[in-house]
Amino acid sequence: MSSGVEADIALDAAVVLSLGMNRALGRTAGLAGRGAEALAALAAGRAEARAAALAEAESYDQALRQVQERNARIAALAETREKLGAEVPLPAPLELDERPAEALTAWCAETDRALDGAERALSERLAARVAAEIFATPEGPGEGLRADLGTSPAGEARHAEQDDLEAVQRTLERVLARLLPDVPEQERRSVAEAARLLAGAVSPEEAEGALTEVRLRVQAANRRTEGLRDEARRAAAERDAAEQAEAERRYVLGSITSAFEEMGYEVQEGFETLTADGGEVVLSRGSWPDHSVRMRVDDAAHVRAAMVRTRPARNEDDRRLDVEREQEWCEAFEAARERLEGAGIRSEVTWRLAPGVKELPVTDGTRGSTAGETRKRAGQRERRREREK
Repeated sequence: MSSGVEADIALDAAVVLSLGMNRALGRTAGLAGRGAEALAALAAGRAEARAAALAEAESYDQALRQVQERNARIAALAETREKLGAEVPLPAPLELDERPAEALTAWCAETDRALDGAERALSERLAARVAAEIFATPEGPGEGLRADLGTSPAGEARHAEQDDLEAVQRTLERVLARLLPDVPEQERRSVAEAARLLAGAVSPEEAEGALTEVRLRVQAANRRTEGLRDEARRAAAERDAAEQAEAERRYVLGSITSAFEEMGYEVQEGFETLTADGGEVVLSRGSWPDHSVRMRVDDAAHVRAAMVRTRPARNEDDRRLDVEREQEWCEAFEAARERLEGAGIRSEVTWRLAPGVKELPVTDGTRGSTAGETRKRAGQRERRREREK
C-alpha cells in the first residue's frame, strides 16, 4: 500500500483493436464486436474463447484497414482523373460496416483489379496528352529525321529508315505509357521536354538517344511520384496513430473517471477534457474536508497519484488522521486497479510510498467539482450508454 504511487498502464489487445474498429466505423464510444467478446472472455477466464475472439477481431480490423486503403486509392485516382479530364471508370468506395471480414477482403481483391486497370488507362491518357503536346509543335518528333530520309537516294533505304522512325514512335508511346498518372505537373513537363528532342533527331541513332533521355526522365518522375505517395502514406499512418492514441487516452480517462466516481469520489471538473499529453486531476470525498488526491495521467500510459492536505496539520491528531486517510486511499487505489483491469486497463506499480512515512504536502487547490456536478456527469454518461445499446 502507499499514499504516493506511480504505475505504468497497458491496454489489453481487445481494447486496442476495438478502439481502432470504432474509429473506422465512425463510433465514439463502447467496444466493438469481437473485441468486447474477448474482454468478457478474459474476465471470465475463458482462454480459448478469448483467443478465438481476438483472432477474429484482428482479422476484421485488418480487413477494415485494407478497405480504407482502397477507398483512399479510389479517391486519389478520382482526383487524377479529374485533372486529366479522362473518362475512366472507377469502382465506388465501400461504406464501412460490420459485414464479415471475408466479404471485405473479397471486395478488396476485386477492387484491386479494377484500380490497376484504371491506373493503366489513366497512364495511357497521360501519355496521349504528352504526345499531343509534342506533335503540336511546329516540328514534331522525327521531323528532322523524316526530312533527312527524304533526301536518301535509295528507295529501299528510305523504306528501311522509315520503318525505323515508326518503331521509334511506337517505342515513345510505350515509354510514355509507363509514366504514373499522378505525376506532378512539373515532372510531366520535364518528360515532355525530353520527348521533344526527337524533333531534332536526324538519324535513328539520335532518335534512340532522345528516347533514352525520355526513359530516364520517366523513371525519375516515377521515383519522385512514388516518394510522394510514400510520404502521403506515412502522413496518413501518423494521423492514424495520433487518432488511435487519442482514442486510447480518452478511454483510459473515461474509465478512471467512472471507476472513482462509482467508488464515491468527486472528480475535478475538466478531467475528461485533459490535453493529449496528460494533465492533473483532483479526487476528493465529502468526508475528506482537509484531504484530496492529486493524480496525473500521462499519454494514457503512466499514472502518478499522491495524497495532499488542503490545510496544514495542527497537532498529532491531525497527523494520525493523515495516516488513516492515506490508508483509506491506498485501499481505494487497489480497488480501482481491479475495476480498471475488468475494463482491459492493466497497471503495474513502479513506485510507492507507504502511509505515514512522509508528512503530507499542503496545497491550497480546490477540492474539485461539487457532488451535484459529479452526479450530473454520471447521469450524462449513463444516458450515452443507453443510446449506444
